[in-house]
Amino acid sequence: MAASNPVGAPVPQAPVVGQSIAPGQSVRVVVPATTANLGPGYDCLGMALGLHDTLTATTTAETGVHVDIEGEGAGCLPTDASHLVARTILARWSDAGAAPAGLRLHARNVIPHGRGLGSSAAAIVSALTAADALLPAALRRAITDREPVFAAAARLEGHPDNVAPAVFGALTLSMQDDAGATSTALPLDERIVPVVAVPDIELSTRTARSLLPEAVPHATAAANGARVGLLVHALAGDPSLLLAATEDLLHQGYRAPAMPASAELIARLRAAGHAAVVSGAGPTVLVLAASEDEARRVGDLVSAAPDGDARASTVSWRVLMPGVDRVGARLEGH
Repeated sequence: MAASNPVGAPVPQAPVVGQSIAPGQSVRVVVPATTANLGPGYDCLGMALGLHDTLTATTTAETGVHVDIEGEGAGCLPTDASHLVARTILARWSDAGAAPAGLRLHARNVIPHGRGLGSSAAAIVSALTAADALLPAALRRAITDREPVFAAAARLEGHPDNVAPAVFGALTLSMQDDAGATSTALPLDERIVPVVAVPDIELSTRTARSLLPEAVPHATAAANGARVGLLVHALAGDPSLLLAATEDLLHQGYRAPAMPASAELIARLRAAGHAAVVSGAGPTVLVLAASEDEARRVGDLVSAAPDGDARASTVSWRVLMPGVDRVGARLEGH
């Protein structure tokens, strides 16, 4: 899977201008949560989880935008045209040269916000998918062609490792350079069970990234690169190697001061032999369990916080075993 659009450049659109978007249309888009990095795969590896946001977009004869939010973000996210999904849809229509209709959005948000589970990527992917489906036929990209959605979403979200699994599902390897963003599907052993421990605190990606050094020693980069290769092999067919393969040397140690409870939980789980890492920028903790039995043991360990640990006692954890989404974003009801 590849996209050749330069970073920061508009995604090419069909050269048709001025067609109106018909009112009375309605589409529903389902997009999975994502977990990025998976330990050493910083800014390149990502996996789609069986936890989904659902967006219903309806065009109306009225002017303006109205957003109804159910679940995560209800009561605090904007409900007008400044909402991220609404902004993205309107921008896509403008880029396509279409005259917008009124717009009503219903967002059923299940993916936790500010926890490192790709909620922003899911919002952007759902918006681009819905926007294309509502365009006049002459301006519409093929619904089955996910490459333009990936290219546009990677440009807007800025992190193709979050976007790629949201678009394509399963396990992806992504990169971004001056030539644009690219992503490739990787094999994923069906025995692997992702477990996520979601804390009751948030952490912004910007804060997490601000803690990273501008450079690391050559030996550190080489050792981390070796672990990425081992991790791809372990995920493809040898889960027994996951503990060693998920050791990270590039980002988690630097970010630990911003999420001490997550760092403590990861250390405790790894000491017990489980492949625990930070999910995305955190503070959610991801464990790549090699079986359903291991996943259940992980859940028990998360619940059994050690006595007397002040860092652990200040955070409550919600344990989820969502499975892997192997389909990615899908359009329903169109």
